[in-house]
Amino acid sequence: MTATQTGAASSTADARRWAKKLGPVGAWTFDAERLAADDARAYAREIEALGVPVLWIPESLGSKEIFAHSGILLAATQKLVIATGIANIWARDAMAMAAAQKTLAEAYPDRFLLGMGVSHAPMVEGMRGHRYVRPLSAMRAYLDAMDRAPFLAAQPATKPLRVIGALAPGMLALAAERADGAHPYFVPPAHTLLARKLIGPRALLAPEQAVVLETDPSRARPIARAHMAIYLTLPNYVNNLRRLGFGDADVANGGSDRLVDAIVAWGDADSIVKRVRAHHDAGANHVCLQVLRPDPLALPLADWRTLAAAFGLTSRSPAPGRS
Repeated sequence: MTATQTGAASSTADARRWAKKLGPVGAWTFDAERLAADDARAYAREIEALGVPVLWIPESLGSKEIFAHSGILLAATQKLVIATGIANIWARDAMAMAAAQKTLAEAYPDRFLLGMGVSHAPMVEGMRGHRYVRPLSAMRAYLDAMDRAPFLAAQPATKPLRVIGALAPGMLALAAERADGAHPYFVPPAHTLLARKLIGPRALLAPEQAVVLETDPSRARPIARAHMAIYLTLPNYVNNLRRLGFGDADVANGGSDRLVDAIVAWGDADSIVKRVRAHHDAGANHVCLQVLRPDPLALPLADWRTLAAAFGLTSRSPAPGRS
């Protein structure tokens, strides 16, 4: 067996181990990054108490730095995996990304998962001041630089995994070739099916799925549209929707009912379970649930209690005084 084959076999084994560790569902949230540190710690502990195995956190402009934030949440919990969805490659150079990943992976064995991505031109150029040119080539070069980066501190006990926020075929292929899998965002099960075909059977596939626990469409769809509004202005997402067969009428005026229902699962807990099952049937190892509420600033812990029960997650009573 060649060195390349040995590395591939190791990566496959690691991806399978992580898929088992992550379980069928996890939480994806903007909530923790807007909270004060003490409140974010308490929120992570309550998610952990509900039996949710992993908390995915984003890196929004003007919010918390994602590795510092991950360290805060890891230190506040005992078993909860913290995953980045995603750490922006334009926010730090490749050596810093690799060092941050290894630092957290060594300090918290098997509890930190690096999701990384290229973000979007309006954020990268308009707000960060970089040039958003050839993002696929930029990601490939960045991975090369990460792999070359020296790290002279204590090494993690096990190989830390990385997944790529991937939508288009080229980025999905790169996620299979140079990472341990993909973390698609703002996608229906139809994309999961295509992604699995592109990345092959062994790579980790962990799509995000937005959900609304509301059975009345006149209430659920406005919540969904409020969430979708920003994404329907970003070319990467709109182009991906077009590849899936959605047209101009679907992406206009806040999104057609067909598009809203494809992107955001709404209904009772059984309806959410059914949507997650559709992703699994399409090839997902793990589905990251982003719970939407009428008040986007309200913590969705009550909804997560319902979902934890629906998915059979091991739970105990959360700390009092939270809702």
